[in-house]
Amino acid sequence: MAETDPCQEEREEMVEFQILARGVRNPRVLAAMRKIPRHLFVPKGYERAAYEDRPLPIGEGQTISQPYIVAVMTEQLDLAPQDRVLEVGTGSGYQAALLAELAGTVISVERLEDLADRAQKNLARAGVAGVRVIVGDGTEGYPPGAPYDAIIVTAASPTVPEPLIDQLAEGGRLVAPIGPRDCQDLIKLVKHEGQVEKIPLGGVCFVPLIGQFGWRGEGSP
Repeated sequence: MAETDPCQEEREEMVEFQILARGVRNPRVLAAMRKIPRHLFVPKGYERAAYEDRPLPIGEGQTISQPYIVAVMTEQLDLAPQDRVLEVGTGSGYQAALLAELAGTVISVERLEDLADRAQKNLARAGVAGVRVIVGDGTEGYPPGAPYDAIIVTAASPTVPEPLIDQLAEGGRLVAPIGPRDCQDLIKLVKHEGQVEKIPLGGVCFVPLIGQFGWRGEGSP
């Protein structure tokens, strides 16, 4: 990762002042965010803004979330090195790269083929292995890889897609933004004996999750 060296200081400052200072404490998450070269996952022209405390556009009406929100969602997954993880919404590939540092298997589903292709190129350029990117409707999950120890949804849905709950393993964790199109509640679900416990994590604003079990275009779900 020779390309990451010039931005090492920016990553250290990002972790120190945006993430650690605001309460994220998981040492594995912090180490992953210090390591993964976020500037390789943003479009050309945005590299200098890659480590700022804000989301950035990545094309196709999608964004890469601000570092703090990425850190919070990742920490709440409680990942172990052997875990199987499903990501719904590959985007630029940055979140998937972090997951690959923390878990054993990462499957990421992206609805938009162009974004999926770019994400795979970004992952390769950053030297990240262990992520399988699939083009499809992420609201349907990915049954061939189930059950998953953790599922992360990186776009907002009016409700938690039922297929994702079905594909969650016993003891599995799901983190997702749920609510209206403008702003949502970030929630964590934990599955116990087929039932899910819901834990609120605070307010967020994400782009809409389009799909069979999410938003269906510009109208009602």
